[in-house]
Amino acid sequence: MDFSEKGIYCMVFENRGCVIEVGKKGIFSFPAGFHIYVGSALGPGGMKRVKRHIDLSSKKNKNPRWHVDYLHLNSSFRLAWAVCAGTSSRLECELARRLGGDSVQGFGCTDCTCSSHLFYRKENPLLEITGVFEALGLRAVVLEC
Repeated sequence: MDFSEKGIYCMVFENRGCVIEVGKKGIFSFPAGFHIYVGSALGPGGMKRVKRHIDLSSKKNKNPRWHVDYLHLNSSFRLAWAVCAGTSSRLECELARRLGGDSVQGFGCTDCTCSSHLFYRKENPLLEITGVFEALGLRAVVLEC
């Protein structure tokens, strides 16, 4: 994976049930299972943003900047996979729409009109996620974390 490339991604967390305060968004209750965060890396750093997420999950060495950072920093959440695809198209919201289902309202979507960019699954969602990337015409790269 070329981390300088632009693209979209999903961070897939496995977690136990917990309650977390997410900055100014407030307190959220997360059921045990898997949570999928949908993000874009279309800025000048490209997929280096994915590398930042992975590093933050393992090192826990930075203050939270985005909503998802609170998950990276919480001991109840373990980053299992990052699923990425190179594209310069704005497909983040379409990816979120196609994943759909149970979601955490208002999470990770302050710069768009989506209701959420964080989704819940009881079972491992990896095949579902790679299938959605494929349906969007993108080649998913799965990074085990």
